Amino acid sequence: MKYVLLNVLLSICTYSNVTAQQLPVSIDSILKLRALANNSASLEDRLSYAIQASELSNASNQDSTILNSNRILAYSYLINGAYDAFANTTRDNLDKALKLKDSAAIAFSSKNLGWYNYNIENDNLNSYDYYLTSLKYFEALNNAHEKAVALYCIASIQDDEKDYLGSEKNAIEALNILRTLKSQGDKTIYRDEYICLNLLGIVSLKLENYTESLNYHEQAYALTDHLDDREILKLQSKNNLAISHRAIGDFEKTLTIYDHMLEESETLLEDPSFYALVLINQNTTRFMTGDYDYQQLEREFQKAYKISDSIDDKYTKLSASIDMAKFYLDNHKDTLARRYANESYGLAKDIPINELYMESMLILAELTEGKTSRTYLEEHIQLSDSLLKVERSVRNKFARIRYETDIVAAENQRISQQRMWLAIVSVVLVLALFLLYIVITQRNKNKVLEFEKSQQQANEDIYNLMLSQQDKVDEARANEKKRISQDMHDGILGRLFGTRLSLDSLNFSEGKDAILSRANYINELKGIEEDIRKISHDLNSDFVSGSNFMTIVAELIEKQTKAYQLGSKFDYTDDIDWEGITNKTKINLYRIIQESLQNIYKHADAKIVHIQISSEQDTICLDIIDDGKGFDVNKSKKGIGLKNINSRISELNGKVRFHSKPNQGTRLEITIPNKT
Repeated sequence: MKYVLLNVLLSICTYSNVTAQQLPVSIDSILKLRALANNSASLEDRLSYAIQASELSNASNQDSTILNSNRILAYSYLINGAYDAFANTTRDNLDKALKLKDSAAIAFSSKNLGWYNYNIENDNLNSYDYYLTSLKYFEALNNAHEKAVALYCIASIQDDEKDYLGSEKNAIEALNILRTLKSQGDKTIYRDEYICLNLLGIVSLKLENYTESLNYHEQAYALTDHLDDREILKLQSKNNLAISHRAIGDFEKTLTIYDHMLEESETLLEDPSFYALVLINQNTTRFMTGDYDYQQLEREFQKAYKISDSIDDKYTKLSASIDMAKFYLDNHKDTLARRYANESYGLAKDIPINELYMESMLILAELTEGKTSRTYLEEHIQLSDSLLKVERSVRNKFARIRYETDIVAAENQRISQQRMWLAIVSVVLVLALFLLYIVITQRNKNKVLEFEKSQQQANEDIYNLMLSQQDKVDEARANEKKRISQDMHDGILGRLFGTRLSLDSLNFSEGKDAILSRANYINELKGIEEDIRKISHDLNSDFVSGSNFMTIVAELIEKQTKAYQLGSKFDYTDDIDWEGITNKTKINLYRIIQESLQNIYKHADAKIVHIQISSEQDTICLDIIDDGKGFDVNKSKKGIGLKNINSRISELNGKVRFHSKPNQGTRLEITIPNKT
């Protein structure tokens, strides 16, 4: 029965669904060879293509590429029966996976090595270790399906080593995971569920939980309708049910099951080994009832034995020989009983199956006498004690392996937590730096805003100054008009009136005196004419022409050069309509002159500054020249003053050029569109 279970486990535990990583276009040939290795009809061709893909991958010296190709190569070795090559390649894969920290590859490689050690090497300890490693990685990867597979493979090993409670615990955990997946709509886990139920039925029987054993086997039988090889699996489940019924003494039910199974002999004959096993179990059950025809039962035993012998199935032959030894012993056929007991003794020792080995010793001890009998009994006792020690040792090793694995897992968890905290601290630090950056940036922005605000306030002050100056100009104009009006009214008009009356009085006078009087009055009129011409000239000339924007600029230059103890000269042309120039342009020109004078005072060590404002082709030209120490325009770093000037010129869409050499003074040329 256990052999049947191992066949099922083999079909499951070898499955590995690892998808190759995305690879560069330069290795298309490797990808094509991998595809051929996966899809070719011939097993030999698949192996050949897999070897070629692996060789090309090795030439690439890329561990990830080698790992992906060698996974396919390992599977190709497996399906071709080259188990040692399969194991060696898988070990190499595991080493590379550990180097690359590829958790999925570590999990699947460990699982495959677990299968190899269990089924090929019969090394339960190493198999247990590999399966336990795969279990931990599948847990970390949240791969519930593969976690369940690893659990029931571990449970099967524990069953072999008589750790039935541990086996039951892991198999139940695997079953619960699989049923959760099934409830979520996964219809691919029926076979895994069947294996878990089958294993639980076997373990429950060994724990003498007969009702649970029957229940598990009935559930397993119900699942066979969902499996491709349902016919043979139905027969296996029926055999397990029959064994459970026989264990509780229900021989009638057991024989009924075996009779039904043998009616399906066509399916059974496809597997002669299983057919022989069913015959042996049926004959043994009849023998256990005590109600049988000796000759007929002997023929059936012989039939089962011959089938197992013809196919050289040592396991089934062992089962047949031990049961036949009991049958002949019970019927006092000592010679035949001794013959089959000796055969079962040799087979059980070679395979080995210790339970049947010890059982055959007891039969031989009963069939022999004296020293020989005692020898078999002593051997039985020694083996029994040895097996108990081995069982304890194995269980302790299992516990130690699990403990060490748990320690590794705990250490990994501790490292993961450290990494998590490191990541958290890093994130917090980055956030803190980011916030600090934002604060500093915001402060700088605030400073810029404050500077712009102060600039705006200064511009407003200048604008208000200009408005105030304009009010003064308007007031001066009004006062001047009033004065002229008074002069004309009180002076010129009075004189004209007096002269007119005097001339009227001379209209009736003649003579030399009258002529002289008229000449005097005519001269008086000439004087009045000059006064009128003078007043007219005053009216026609812009008596406040120096009190417009140029007056404000002139006042600025006068005040600052006086404060800086600089000689100054200010020239400007009258062809610029400052009333039509925007306040923005006038304010920036004012500030440019102000900052330039301040820079000259601070840095130029000049004696005289010459400022010129002119107009050329709708462009306002501003030249500021000093006789200071100058500077190298290619090497000198521009200070905040010059940067402010450049900023203002840029704002007005103008251009600025610096002409300077050491000890030769500086000339600043600025051009601004007068439509800005």
